[in-house]
Amino acid sequence: MVIPQQPIGAPTEHENATAVLLLGALSVFCCGALGPLAWAMGRRALNDIEASGGAYGGRIQVMVGYVLGIVGTILMVVIGIIFFMMAISGKA
Repeated sequence: MVIPQQPIGAPTEHENATAVLLLGALSVFCCGALGPLAWAMGRRALNDIEASGGAYGGRIQVMVGYVLGIVGTILMVVIGIIFFMMAISGKA
């Protein structure tokens, strides 16, 4: 029976896990322009976590920040379209 090599000890949190979570939350609640940044950093961090084979933790934080980044980007685009439509209609 072959046992796969696992890192010894508890996994360390990925260095960008908290940053991705913070950027994702800020993109939804105050600054939508941070959404694509959270989206890109989250994807990169998820790839690092998957490739580490269990050496990195913080997957849940990264996943939540990644999803919030996507939602923040979508909200930014929708609000931009609404603003643009109001601007060209002259009702603003």
